[in-house]
Amino acid sequence: MNPMRALRQYQKVNSHAQISEANPHRLVQMLMEGGLDRMAQAKGALARGDIAQKGLMLGKAVDIIVGLRDGLDAEKSDDKAYVQQLEGLYVYMTNRLMEANQHNDADMIDEVARLLITVKEGWDAIATQ
Repeated sequence: MNPMRALRQYQKVNSHAQISEANPHRLVQMLMEGGLDRMAQAKGALARGDIAQKGLMLGKAVDIIVGLRDGLDAEKSDDKAYVQQLEGLYVYMTNRLMEANQHNDADMIDEVARLLITVKEGWDAIATQ
């Protein structure tokens, strides 16, 4: 078996195991981590001039952020205004990633990554409470 193929298969099985054992809070963390990973991969592809891969990775990052936005539930929140602000931020992130893809702009990708890191840090802090 090809060593890279074996590694990818192991990573896939490992990811499935983590997902099946994760609580909802951890699943959101994993989505955010995945979004950040895809943005980093997109930047790497852009630096290599692999525009197709850059587009694919940014598309996956957008899908993840849309999934995070779709998972928001204002009805279950004590602060509906905060949920609306977070939804607006996710929409902004999505739009900026689409612009980054269109213009091959690594700075826009960095901007969205910084925003998502900030949201993730807040989410991670909730777990310790």
